[in-house]
Amino acid sequence: MSVTSKRILVTGGAGFLGSHLCERLLRDGHDVLCVDNYFTGRRSNVAHLTNNPRFEVMRHDVTFPLYVEVDEIYNLACPASPVHYQHDPVQTTKTSVHGAINMLGLAKRLRAKILQASTSEVYGDPTVHPQTEAYWGNVNPIGFRSCYDEGKRCAETLFFDYHRQHNLRIKVARIFNTYGPRMHPNDGRVVSNFIMQALAGKPITIYGEGNQTRSFCYVSDMIEGFVRLMDTGDEVTGPMNLGNPVEMSIRELAEAVIALTGSKSELVYEPLPHDDPVQRKPDIGFARATLGWEPEVKLREGLERTIAYFTALRDELEQSGGNI
Repeated sequence: MSVTSKRILVTGGAGFLGSHLCERLLRDGHDVLCVDNYFTGRRSNVAHLTNNPRFEVMRHDVTFPLYVEVDEIYNLACPASPVHYQHDPVQTTKTSVHGAINMLGLAKRLRAKILQASTSEVYGDPTVHPQTEAYWGNVNPIGFRSCYDEGKRCAETLFFDYHRQHNLRIKVARIFNTYGPRMHPNDGRVVSNFIMQALAGKPITIYGEGNQTRSFCYVSDMIEGFVRLMDTGDEVTGPMNLGNPVEMSIRELAEAVIALTGSKSELVYEPLPHDDPVQRKPDIGFARATLGWEPEVKLREGLERTIAYFTALRDELEQSGGNI
C-alpha cells in the first residue's frame, strides 16, 4: 500500500486497461475517480468496485472539459482497436487531441501529475526493429488508421509542449499489444478475435499470410509499468515503451490459441488491412533501467487466464440469451 493516499482520476476507467488500473490503485490505498463515456468501456468492468467507498464513477466524455479535484491523472480515454476507432474516426481524433487538451488543462490548474497512455502505433509500420523511443516512426497521415495513430502522436506533442511551456509534470507511456480479461469480445483485436473464434469452433481469420509479428504483454504487467512510471521523479517524462519484447508471428499465436482451447478451428486467410504493421517489437531497455520493470507473465499463462475469462463470458451469454 502506498505511504500517502491520493485522489486519482482515470479517464477511460471502465475500459479494458482502465478497469484493471482502477482496481490496482484502490488496492494501493488510493481514492479513484473513474471517468468514461462507455463508447468502448463497459459498466460490468467496474461493477465489482462500485461498493468500495474510495471508488467513484462518472459518465463523461473527455472531449468536454472536466472540473474535479485530484492529485494525479491517468489519461487512458480513447478507443484502441481498429473496429472501434474506425467506426467514428473524427471522434477518435477529437478524443485523443481535445481529450489531451482538456486533461492537460485540468492538470495545469491543479498542478497535478498526468500520465498519457500513448501507443506503439505512433511508430506506424516501423522501418527500425525493435522500436526504441528515439525512433520517430513511419506513419501514413491520411490512411484508415491515421485517426488513431496521428491522434496519439498529436497528444504526445501536446504533453511535451505543456511540459516545456507550463512546467507540467508529465509521463508518456507507449503501450504495445496488451491482452487479458475484460478485453471487449468484439473489438477486432487479434487475441480476442482468435479466442472467440476458437471457442465457437469457427475458422480463425488470419490477415495476410500470418507472418507479421507482434509482442503480447499481459495486462497485469502493463498496469505495473503504468504505476511505476507515474511514481518516478519529475525528471522522467518518457516517452517510454511498455510491452513484452518476446516476438511471435500471428500464425504462431493462432496455433497457440487452438492448442489451449482444444478447438478444431481451421485457419483461413484474408487480405491484409491497409497500413497493417509488418512487425512490432518494443525495445524496453529504458523501462528496465529506469523502472526496474519487465513483463513477468508468460504467454501461455496469460492466454489461459484470458481464455477462462472469455469462456465464462460465453457461458453467461448463452444462459441469459443476451448480448455481451
